[in-house]
Amino acid sequence: MRRRSLLTGAAAAAGAAVLGLNPVARAQRPGASDLPDLGLGDLPVVGRVRARRAMEHLRVLSDRMGLRIGGTESEHRARDYLADVLRDLRYQVTLQPFAVPDKYLSTLVVGGDTWHAAASRSGALGVTATGPVRELDPAAPLPDDLTGAIVLLVNVPTGSTAVLDAARRGAAAVLVGRVPVPPAGRTGAFSPALTGAVAVPVLGVAQVHVERLRAAGPVTITVTTTHHTGLTSYNVIADRPATFPGRDRGVVMVTAHYDTVPGSPGANDDGSGTVLALELARVLRHLPTRRALRFALWGSEEQGLLGSRHYVGGLPAEEAARIAGVFQNDMVATSHGPATAYWLLSVDGGDNATTAQVAAAATRLGYGSRVHGPVARGSSDHVPFHEKGIAAANFSWRGEGGPHELEPLYHTPEDTIAQNVSPERLQVSLELIGAAAYRLACARS
Repeated sequence: MRRRSLLTGAAAAAGAAVLGLNPVARAQRPGASDLPDLGLGDLPVVGRVRARRAMEHLRVLSDRMGLRIGGTESEHRARDYLADVLRDLRYQVTLQPFAVPDKYLSTLVVGGDTWHAAASRSGALGVTATGPVRELDPAAPLPDDLTGAIVLLVNVPTGSTAVLDAARRGAAAVLVGRVPVPPAGRTGAFSPALTGAVAVPVLGVAQVHVERLRAAGPVTITVTTTHHTGLTSYNVIADRPATFPGRDRGVVMVTAHYDTVPGSPGANDDGSGTVLALELARVLRHLPTRRALRFALWGSEEQGLLGSRHYVGGLPAEEAARIAGVFQNDMVATSHGPATAYWLLSVDGGDNATTAQVAAAATRLGYGSRVHGPVARGSSDHVPFHEKGIAAANFSWRGEGGPHELEPLYHTPEDTIAQNVSPERLQVSLELIGAAAYRLACARS
């Protein structure tokens, strides 16, 4: 029997089994505008992927672990969890280390709660301070005596010396916040850039922290700053070979970054993409393919695509040529109401093997009206692959007006499962990427 017939027969058998186990496999998909017209190769994937299974991993990463800051122990805990899950699925797992820049982080203890933020490298590091919070107008003259106070300054004007002045007047620490004018998005933690060195801790806090401090009224808090040095981040790479013998037809990659920005538990950015990869690894592990499968979870994306750049930079030319397509998943489950468009984002706006497969899968599954693009957009881990001449794209839920329309909770402490994740949109993402990646993995050329 020819190998093509073997592969088709294996996929058909898997599809038939899915239909037997799951009679709704051909029903209208969640949120779809049209009835599906699925091929046998789609059935083993869309009939088995489950957002609820992916959500179990997301609860570990976002709710239980929270922060996953590149190169720190918080990221290493997530690395170990991801590697264990993929090893349990019988993938060949490789941890790829690389050096990353120092991190400047902070915590605020407010009553029984601990909040996470960032710190200024120009302020005191490795220091703890306790005092009453006192909000002051950074555009007005400061009081002469701020001894022992933890001063809160919101929307500090560019070039202002308010932070330095507060420290000179005896402040125990300075909190710097940003509260933009609506309808601008909400702000996250940041490392304040100062006009000079300051002898007290200086923290860059998120908008929600400012709001909570204001709502608390007079309150005493404890702040701590930490300088993390000598850091190593990791990519988690999981491989499974092609199941059919014959000539090497290369590899299909499904990827996401698992790190977060300071202060954020990263439920949607990019815990959602990470758990999509884990769930597809579960579903695809035993399915027949002509191409190998590779799941890559990048460290330190938030510091400048460091993990994916390290990986691509180390690829020999012959290995780069083996990659048939890279499906990068970044922010694939937001519950933000207006984010109803699923965007195909290639660096140059052109179609390639990945965008074409996802668009075709959307048509087969009945999601055609929800899928937009391809359009030009960088800013995620598909960029280094594109620069190497490899077919790659990023896939993400954004607003109908364009991929620049991100959810307001982007990069904030409010990027939580409760506030910013839709299991329905995660299910759609799983089906689209799963069907597309499997089709490419089964292709003859």
